[in-house]
Amino acid sequence: MFSRSEDLFEQAVALLVGGVNSPVRAFKGVGGTPVFMASGHGSHITDEDGNSYIDYVLSWGPLILGHAHPAVVEAAIAAVREGSSFGAPTAREVEMARAVQSFYPSLEKMRFTSSGTEAVMGAIRAARGFTGRSKVLKFEGCYHGHADYLLVKAGSGAATLGAPDSAGVPASFAAETIVVPYNDVKAVEHAFAEHGRELAAVIVEPVAGNMGLVLPEPGFLDALRNLATHFDSVLIFDEVLVGFRIQGGAQGWYQIKPDLTCLGKVIGGGFPVGCYGGRREIMNCVAPEGPVYQAGTLSGNPVAMAAGLATLEELGRPGVIEALDSRTETLVKGMKAAAKAEGVALAAVSIGCVFGFFFRAGAPRSWDEVKVSDAVRFKRFYHAMLKRGVYLAPSAFESGFLSTAHSFEDIDKTVAAFRESLRESGG
Repeated sequence: MFSRSEDLFEQAVALLVGGVNSPVRAFKGVGGTPVFMASGHGSHITDEDGNSYIDYVLSWGPLILGHAHPAVVEAAIAAVREGSSFGAPTAREVEMARAVQSFYPSLEKMRFTSSGTEAVMGAIRAARGFTGRSKVLKFEGCYHGHADYLLVKAGSGAATLGAPDSAGVPASFAAETIVVPYNDVKAVEHAFAEHGRELAAVIVEPVAGNMGLVLPEPGFLDALRNLATHFDSVLIFDEVLVGFRIQGGAQGWYQIKPDLTCLGKVIGGGFPVGCYGGRREIMNCVAPEGPVYQAGTLSGNPVAMAAGLATLEELGRPGVIEALDSRTETLVKGMKAAAKAEGVALAAVSIGCVFGFFFRAGAPRSWDEVKVSDAVRFKRFYHAMLKRGVYLAPSAFESGFLSTAHSFEDIDKTVAAFRESLRESGG
């Protein structure tokens, strides 16, 4: 079934670190050989052995219109024909900034980057330059890219590998990062009481999507907003993962206005991109207007901008986001019903078109609660789903995504596979 993937992986191990170019792809979290993909169309991907899967990874989020959407493909091809990169300003950057601002009004000024990690690095540097402070407050299980000072009790791939504190990060760098549990207002209050006047920023995934999907409890985000304001710290919402997948973004959904926002994934339509922006007076600190330096040769490159514009145009059509949200709710209801029928403890949650599930009773509210989910069962379950043609993230600590290409037929097939896989993975 996977002979071609197994052969490619054997070759890759000799050439690439771990045989992959991003750790979670190595299947360390679920065991077995990584599946090498050959093509994708709509809601499906096909591997090198010709096996087809309903895809709920979607390149870890950005393919909100599905694979090879005609409008995105045409826009990207047209852009490449005109020149793939100039290292100079283009009209599309202005168009994209206007489009992003229409979805996220809090971004009074912004800067495009080539990745979400770069966006976060730029936002934190801007916050430090604006405040003249150095420390940053983050939350356990929230992943903000692989910058040294943020790989402290991170989620995502770091959690999957069981090494949330990365080697190679100097202790002096980590000392600038204060970490508290997600959804723990008292811990945040204590951190601000002790370090508030040293804190340049508090950065949070307003909806935590890198430890599975964990929703903010009522009052949590409000507390962050109030404390950041009181102590003159910058509140940064990292919406790289959930951005545009929640109506109005997490900040619109929960009616909390951050000082800076980090975006990515979706606004590139599948091409490398990131963005950070927010309050005008903070962004005015960034070069060339201010002393905070940040640059990137491929930032705002015309191909990513064209693909992103085509994506946002499709998302802006009446009823598109609402229909996508409805399908996601249908999928999660089906998961819950299947688990109940099989007598399996399962917590399944969704917001917008993002979903997550955990083998445990009750939805977790923090990284500590996520960690006690049954990860061993998830490994068996993962391969049972793969065998039935459903591709999930190869980690118990990642979210899933739907695209506009996912049909109700896809959902029905997934729910049927879900129930069979629950049965097979038991014991």
